Amino acid sequence: MKVRRFVVCIGNPGYAASLELRKIYESLPDADAEAHQQIRVIDESGEDYLFPASLFIAIELPKSVQSAIVRAA
Repeated sequence: MKVRRFVVCIGNPGYAASLELRKIYESLPDADAEAHQQIRVIDESGEDYLFPASLFIAIELPKSVQSAIVRAA
């Protein structure tokens, strides 16, 4: 079973067109990005992009909520 990671956007300076405040995003593991204080996030288009990690906080969601988010995407 694939482990899914989710983050909530807490800031979007410079990324107002790409990131919505207080929105939950799925993040993908990326050790190289993390080494540069970045995070890989899947946006509304279904594509993943790098953003500053300081714009997000990791959250844990119940499996039922995770499934609902993934299905809605």
